[in-house]
Amino acid sequence: MEDLPPDIKDWSKDQVKQWALTLKDVDASTADLLFEQDIRGSSLLLLEKSELTEIGIKLGPAKLIIHARDEFINLNRDRPTCSTKQPAGKSTKPYPFGRYHDAFRYVENSILDVPESGPLNFIEPCHEFKGFYDTPDEVKLDKFITEVIMFAVACMNSRTNGTIHFGIGDTPKFEHGQVLGVTVEDKEAYTKKLKQGIDKNFEHKHKDAAEKCIKPPRFVEVINRNATSSAKFVIEVDIKPQSDICGENLYHTYITKKDKKKNKETESQPSKFFYIRDGGSTRNLLAPTTSSKPMVEYNKFVAGMPELSKRRKDAEEKHSDRIKQTTQGTRLMHIITGGTLLLDKSQFERYVIVTNKSHPSHLENLRFLTELEPTAVLDFDPESAEHGLLRYFDQQTTVSPHLPAKYKIMESVSETAVRLELPKNTSWVFCNGGIEHETPSDINQWFIDKGASVRDVISFLCRKDVLPNKRFLVIFLLLSTVRERMDPFVETFSMFLQELKDIGQILCICDNENAFTSWRDLIEARCGLNISARCIYELSFAEVNGTILSLWSKNRRAIRFLPCGGGTKVPLEKKLERSLNTLEVLCVNQCEGGNEDRVAIEEHFYKGGNVSWWNFYFSEQPGSTPFIKRDMFDYIVNAIPELCSLTKACVLFNLLHVPGCGGTTLAMHVLWALREKYRCAVLRKNSDFADVADQVIKLLTYSYDEQAPRIPVLLMIDDFDDMEKVYDLQQAIEKECTEKGIQSAKVILLNCMRPESSQVTEPAPNIVFIRNELSEKEKRLFEMKHKEIEEKHPNFETFYGFMIMKKNFSEDYIKGVVQKTLKNFNMEQKNEQLFAVLVLLRVYCHGSSLSLSLCLDVLGYQIPVCGKINIDNAFGEFSSFVSFCWEEDKVKYIAVKITYSVIARQCLEELRNTHDVTKARITNFLLTTDELFEHTQGRDNLLQHVHNVLVKRFHSFEEDSKFSPLIQQVAKETPGQEENVLANASKIFKNDAVIFQLLARYYYLKKKEFAVAKEWAKKAMEVSKDSSYIADTSAQVIKHQLKNEMSNCKDGELISPEKLGICLKMAQSAMEAFQFTQNLAKKECLKRSHLKNNNSHFNTSGCLGEIQVGVSVIILLEKTPVFSLEAVRHDIMSEVLSGKVEIENIEKTDPHKKKNRGYYDILQQFEKLLYDLKKRMKLNFDYLDKMHVNLGTIIGVKNIREQVAQKEISGCFEKYTKVFCKTESADLLKKTDFNLELHQARQFLEKEKVDTYSGILDCLTREISVEMIEEISGKYNFICQPKHRPTATEKINMIYANVVLGCIKVGSDVMPSQELIRVLSELLDKTHKEDENLSLHFIAVVLLWPWPKEGVDVQLGRYISLLKTSYHDQMKEVYNGKRPIVHFLLGSKSNCKRLVHIKAIQSCITGAEEQFASLWGNGQIWKNHKVRDLLQRVTGQVTSKGIQAETSVWDLKLEVIPMFRSQIIGLQGSKVSFFIGFSMKGPLALDIEKL
Repeated sequence: MEDLPPDIKDWSKDQVKQWALTLKDVDASTADLLFEQDIRGSSLLLLEKSELTEIGIKLGPAKLIIHARDEFINLNRDRPTCSTKQPAGKSTKPYPFGRYHDAFRYVENSILDVPESGPLNFIEPCHEFKGFYDTPDEVKLDKFITEVIMFAVACMNSRTNGTIHFGIGDTPKFEHGQVLGVTVEDKEAYTKKLKQGIDKNFEHKHKDAAEKCIKPPRFVEVINRNATSSAKFVIEVDIKPQSDICGENLYHTYITKKDKKKNKETESQPSKFFYIRDGGSTRNLLAPTTSSKPMVEYNKFVAGMPELSKRRKDAEEKHSDRIKQTTQGTRLMHIITGGTLLLDKSQFERYVIVTNKSHPSHLENLRFLTELEPTAVLDFDPESAEHGLLRYFDQQTTVSPHLPAKYKIMESVSETAVRLELPKNTSWVFCNGGIEHETPSDINQWFIDKGASVRDVISFLCRKDVLPNKRFLVIFLLLSTVRERMDPFVETFSMFLQELKDIGQILCICDNENAFTSWRDLIEARCGLNISARCIYELSFAEVNGTILSLWSKNRRAIRFLPCGGGTKVPLEKKLERSLNTLEVLCVNQCEGGNEDRVAIEEHFYKGGNVSWWNFYFSEQPGSTPFIKRDMFDYIVNAIPELCSLTKACVLFNLLHVPGCGGTTLAMHVLWALREKYRCAVLRKNSDFADVADQVIKLLTYSYDEQAPRIPVLLMIDDFDDMEKVYDLQQAIEKECTEKGIQSAKVILLNCMRPESSQVTEPAPNIVFIRNELSEKEKRLFEMKHKEIEEKHPNFETFYGFMIMKKNFSEDYIKGVVQKTLKNFNMEQKNEQLFAVLVLLRVYCHGSSLSLSLCLDVLGYQIPVCGKINIDNAFGEFSSFVSFCWEEDKVKYIAVKITYSVIARQCLEELRNTHDVTKARITNFLLTTDELFEHTQGRDNLLQHVHNVLVKRFHSFEEDSKFSPLIQQVAKETPGQEENVLANASKIFKNDAVIFQLLARYYYLKKKEFAVAKEWAKKAMEVSKDSSYIADTSAQVIKHQLKNEMSNCKDGELISPEKLGICLKMAQSAMEAFQFTQNLAKKECLKRSHLKNNNSHFNTSGCLGEIQVGVSVIILLEKTPVFSLEAVRHDIMSEVLSGKVEIENIEKTDPHKKKNRGYYDILQQFEKLLYDLKKRMKLNFDYLDKMHVNLGTIIGVKNIREQVAQKEISGCFEKYTKVFCKTESADLLKKTDFNLELHQARQFLEKEKVDTYSGILDCLTREISVEMIEEISGKYNFICQPKHRPTATEKINMIYANVVLGCIKVGSDVMPSQELIRVLSELLDKTHKEDENLSLHFIAVVLLWPWPKEGVDVQLGRYISLLKTSYHDQMKEVYNGKRPIVHFLLGSKSNCKRLVHIKAIQSCITGAEEQFASLWGNGQIWKNHKVRDLLQRVTGQVTSKGIQAETSVWDLKLEVIPMFRSQIIGLQGSKVSFFIGFSMKGPLALDIEKL
């Protein structure tokens, strides 16, 4: 081998034989065959494997020879070249002969693997290289024409195909065939010049033939080794002298040469030339020669032309193109669908694309890529965003470009997926730079620079919790030929193969056999696999594109339409639809042209699965009975248009329903019926409200450009577990409407959810309730549908979803079905264990499921790469209760769930009663089976479901609400087992503050093991130190320990000094802990106020906890002889706890001080606690009252948690009033300097909780008699007599009391309004404490609002401004997620009668508080005539800040705040009318209408 020339083309046939003999497994007979066929180095370079087998060499040695040849070329090319040469790259094949639109590029400095050559077999082109790198620009075109004409004539005379290349180097300066490229300024100039050259240099009779044989110039792009553009081209001209064109003609040319004489350029006479190809060069047979017979060779060539022409013709016939016959279309269809031959039903749920540099010619044939909606595209083209595949893709759909480094898991997999926007958008990974200033790497450097990060991408995508295990397909799309073993594409294939362990999830697509052969051989060399069966290469990309698109149903391929009003429609662009990833959009032509399996879809629904649009579509087809219309269907359909007349941008219709009664189906039926009148959509699960709002407005405004949208969006939201979340979404949409300038009811939320209570309610204008009981009409409809089902579905008896409703939710039917199905249940079997877990989760966590992949793994079933998964295999006889569903974690995956909730509840009872399988046993199995949580797909969802089951509780007035329903029922069913459940939970959730909090609560409430509880509370605080809710747990432990310590004292028995000390110390610690909780809660609320869409409320538990501890201290002191229940001692305790009397003075006057000395010693240690007790309790009572009275929930109804808290506060206040709001001591009553009447009046007001303005305002809504309000007003009028020197607060409260009385009882004996205003004016002229400003400025705005024939305070505008400031200063810690309550509205009457309180409005409406709140929230309340008659309508002008309300004073305008800013969008400068409501935030404009 060392004696062989380094360049193969220089080998003789002997050297070729010598080389072949050195190859392992190539015997002497094979080498002899090469020698006999006259195979020299130049021909060895051109050999294909198929040609070797044609001469009798077997396939094995043939492959070895070709591979060894290529290795020898690469080895020699990698050797250092001399300093005079440019560094050369790897070998490359030339551009395919006779083609112009192939996606082919040369890599700079690569080496063409064909030499310059003469005729071979006539069809295989000969080649000629021209460097063209140092040709001056002014002569480039002339030189190009001269060289092309010479080469063309030589090929035409030699009857051989040929290609001349410009921009290819040669020795000695470069390697032979080295790609250099040349710059081309004007491509068209070369084409024009060539045509002119043909006209000028050929005989007239041959010009037509020459034009046909000489093809137009081809400009092949040259790219750098890092795949970026070099702005250079190789210019190539193909010559194809076909026999039917050339015949036996001889071609001469007349090339005019230029001479320079006497500084003038002149043209010499044209010379006649006759060129032929001779080896690697062009030779003129008419060139002058010294030979004695100069024309002999020429004449000989002319004489042999007939034979030469015949050989050309024979060669053409032998190599004529045959009609392509291929089965690769069928192969493609099978591979890409997993054998289903329909992409709508593909076995592959997701697709990943790996691609390299594209060519402009590709893009028009790659639509199939966007239709596959790939999860990720790994793109090795660094210029893809500028003019490559990404640019095309981005025009069709939504993408998220990333560098591979973004895929490195720095946090949880979930957080990484969210950061990458999976699965919302296609993740576009630039695997070789090109974005974010990442420099592309060449082939040799890529593995070092970028290989590791691309491996991270592949590892991430192949995780079971990211892409469904064995249910995704990786498509290698070879848009450029891969030629080198170190190409990143080869390494990427190897990485995927290592992760997937098999090629069954890989498909390779290229559009020519050369690209395939190179790719196949490289993969075989790198991975030892033959991938031919997984490759498509005989189809063009146009054929690939058409084939794949044809695999979608007509419905999927069809244009989808949205309604535009008036019967018009607009096409819904694919890109927009894909960008609306939080919404499932329902189009006008939904389902039309679909080929879904009707039987399977109907069976899934009738068994209890979720309804789909297909169910409605099938029911409208000929021969089907209509979809069952529930009684409330028409009511809802008719109610929705009425909502559109409201001026609020986003309005709400509530469809409340009992679980399993068909509420969700009814809501979707309504959408289906209204899809031509509204733009309908369903909200997907787990969507961020800010994203939802943005996408809803995109859907609303689509196609309207700058016009106002003509039809609303009807958005269905399903199964929110909290009404406040519904209103959070409504607020987010309102805000987006405001920002986008959209007014009036343009978004209607159809809220389908379970009510907090099962109380049956009558329909209201925007609320209905669906019960689990059918009407007679509904029963008849179900009976008709049942007959149709019996005819079409032989297994209709297992359609439990339908049958349960048909049987009118009969408990006996459900019980019978469950008993029959579970009769052979055995908890020792794996599939039955999983079934029990599914049942438990379904009962206690609505919407729960398990990943199908997890179930199959646990059961030991091998998941096939393709093929149907039968649920019967997993759950056997219980499979009729189980169904498939789609879930979404990082990406969508198939899960299983118990189909029907009532079935699940009955199963749980049956397992307990018949099979002795308790809830504790199932729960402990779930928590202790690591295998369930090790599986990655759906793991986060499962953990969240389990967490909800353990933690989520439903607040009520019962003590049991301290724990989740599961924990409560485990404790009730198997007492003591709940402790094991919680202990096991702590092992699963090893760093979860809420689980630790739950354990702490369990140990201090149930076990009374306070030391253990403190440890768990401490752990929770370590995990979540800034959470007020976690801090509250630590305080609650101490509070309950105190109560437990006190409970050991029997009633009527005195407490010992020692125990008193222990308890007071606990009380002090508890109060400090609750105060710490309060501070954290205030900080939390201030932070939330700066966060978008965070409407979490202020945590009041710290305030309530401190009050409860104060009550415990009072009870504790009553058990001491110092403060026994005697009247005198009771009053003394009141004085001490009010800080008016010191304990030391009490001791001095105590006749039993020696006996009580131990008590006094203890009490004096806690003097600060005791002296501040009343102040702290009163501070917290007032703080909570101020928040409760002035701020309402966004939904307008106090939730059950707030109601429970209010009940507890009331109980504590009752104890407070018994101590501090009455005087029983006869000695105190007889004091001469003591104004008993005044004292008792103040105590009365405090006792009735009306010693604050908030308490007085609360009288407007709470149940209180008119007589009591009259008494309150009278007490204030008495206290505020000048002789009693009332405080400013008392004067303010006096005004409130009279105003409230005047509102509630028209004509009552209230202080005249002039007197009230006089007192108010005096107050306004003085400076007050900060906490008095809010109440003062509010009542000032209310009373001084201008009225005809009344005086006007010119400072009213200033008072409104001060009110807003005071509201923010005093309420900023607590108003997040709340809405200011409207205490009064401006009525149509005069004086104090003009104020209308909220109860007067409520009295105009029939229905529950929830209905009133809903009507108020939507603005429908203002359409009620009784309400409108009560109120005064005011006019004003819209400004950029709000509305300037006009008053009875012509030049006085006052600023009011729109309750909903969306109502004034687009109205700036317009005149509007509205009602005015007075809140602590300022005057509000309600029901704004444009005039």
